[in-house]
Amino acid sequence: MTIKVGDKLPEGTLAEFIETETEGCSLGPNTFQVSELTKGKKIAIFGLPGAFTPTCSAQHVPGYVANADALKAKGVDEIWCISVNDAFVMGAWGRDQKSTGIVRMMADGNGDFSKALGLSVDFSKHGMGTRSQRYSMVVEDGVVKQLNVEENGFKVSNAETMLEQLG
Repeated sequence: MTIKVGDKLPEGTLAEFIETETEGCSLGPNTFQVSELTKGKKIAIFGLPGAFTPTCSAQHVPGYVANADALKAKGVDEIWCISVNDAFVMGAWGRDQKSTGIVRMMADGNGDFSKALGLSVDFSKHGMGTRSQRYSMVVEDGVVKQLNVEENGFKVSNAETMLEQLG
């Protein structure tokens, strides 16, 4: 079953490659519980099929990086990009996209979180295995307030649509 507006996010873990060691976060991949990260926060989340893929790299991530200040001005505490890749790949992609410190590049290594959301898709015919559908959502304190799932292409999960929905 696909998650919907009003649902609480499922339990799950995501990994993030940490560039600078801080108290509680070591350098390299760190694993986080989604429920802990979303507590008391408003988070703009977008999911996409893969790091370094054409639309994801040319439009999806750059749109959220460019609109980060506008999203934060509308009350968003954090912006996450979730993809079925490992934390090393997501870290490298974040550096490539110049999103470090702007968009948290969250790895759903085995696709378990995407599956729990009901937003996984089989891209085996493209040699990519099970991946995430392209989507965006606004989550407040772990509850989905907005959800935009792409049917085909890249029309509703972009940062501009999210900004409009936030009013």
